[in-house]
Amino acid sequence: MDSTTQAPMSGRKAQAARNDELIREAARAVFTADPGAPISAVAEHAGVGISALYRRYKSKEDLLQRLADDGMDRYLAEVEAALADEGDPWAAFAGFMRRCLDIGAGSLTMRLAGTFEVTEAMSEKGRRIHAATQRLLDRSKEAGVLRPGIEVGDVSVLLEHLHTIRIGDDERMNRLQHRYLALMLDALRLTDAGELPGPPPTWQELRGRYDD
Repeated sequence: MDSTTQAPMSGRKAQAARNDELIREAARAVFTADPGAPISAVAEHAGVGISALYRRYKSKEDLLQRLADDGMDRYLAEVEAALADEGDPWAAFAGFMRRCLDIGAGSLTMRLAGTFEVTEAMSEKGRRIHAATQRLLDRSKEAGVLRPGIEVGDVSVLLEHLHTIRIGDDERMNRLQHRYLALMLDALRLTDAGELPGPPPTWQELRGRYDD
């Protein structure tokens, strides 16, 4: 067997991996709806025993940190994919925004900021995300497809606000979120528009919400 080929997981390990994914998906749903919900609500939503949950996460804070870290990984993958896209600059940026909405980027930030300790590793990943997003914005501006004055903080806040739209079932809610993203994208493409009032949120302002 090729030494680089990963051996399939045993039945028990595969079940544990499935349970872990169920727990994290349930936690995203439960804590987005109610940040103060007990960890037992996550186990109930996932359909697993509370002992199975505690074998993976020693506390609610531990689970929240994992959710935040997962969200950062998803976002970073999307911004890096957009940077690697050498096609139409506007299509790359708009596609990035749509994918970020679909993966829930920003949905937990507004609900969970200040409810768990941010590790140094998470802070470092946040700086990488900020720098990568800045590169994407700079490239879009240089190509003449993005409104001047748009900064990383604006992207973060726009995505957060889109996730406040919670009307109807999941399908209806997603369609409405994309409806308003389309309006936002039209505004972001107004390259001859006037200067926006006030400066965008800074990295320090965005990061500081987690210390409240």
